[in-house]
Amino acid sequence: MMEKSFNERFQEFDENYQAIKERIAKAAYRSGRSHEEITLLAATKTVPVEIINYAVSQGLTHLGENRVQELLDKYSALDKEHCDLQMIGQLQTNKVKYIVDKVSCVQSLDSVRLAKEISRLCEKEGRVMNVLVEVNIGREASKGGVVPEGLTEFIDEIRLLRGIHINGLMAIPPICSDKKILCRYFSAMRQYYVDIKAKSMDNVDMICLSMGMSSDFPEAIENGATMVRVGSSLFGARAYH
Repeated sequence: MMEKSFNERFQEFDENYQAIKERIAKAAYRSGRSHEEITLLAATKTVPVEIINYAVSQGLTHLGENRVQELLDKYSALDKEHCDLQMIGQLQTNKVKYIVDKVSCVQSLDSVRLAKEISRLCEKEGRVMNVLVEVNIGREASKGGVVPEGLTEFIDEIRLLRGIHINGLMAIPPICSDKKILCRYFSAMRQYYVDIKAKSMDNVDMICLSMGMSSDFPEAIENGATMVRVGSSLFGARAYH
């Protein structure tokens, strides 16, 4: 099977982008909100930088990378002037130094050790990193994230660090074919988000609830997501080499 040309992939992106924006608008309407209240973040794992820059030229402003090495490989060629780059994958403490000056947000904060390292390096750089606390909403051993019952205590501890600012929560629910069960996970996340916001803690602004991916972003929006992370539905199936 021949690989698609860039022009074919640009065209595919245009069609997908339009369709996804329409689906976001409909889901936002069902949840009583405007589409403008939902941020579409493009998950760009394995996507060539030429395609990413084309997507940015078409108005896609938020990008998320999963892997530090891939982010570094693409970084110099990205149209950084017109996009916001975030880290959405698991981040090892020893890799923080490579990305701390390159991303606006780390969405996968799930340990005090990681929070302290991000804060330490940001203070050294004279900046503050926005972070989302990842919640292991399905309590899955194979996934990162803070367990729900420890969430408030975790936030209360890390919010004292001066090099980070807590901007919200992120979650990846278990793979689930039953939409009702899936929506229960999203609804629970929404409740944690609301509850923490109500506490009005210093250095904590619950302004981003990042949940929902290609397979389930409409359900996430209907249950309160303010940001969805979409990859394969935008760019086509990933090509792993």
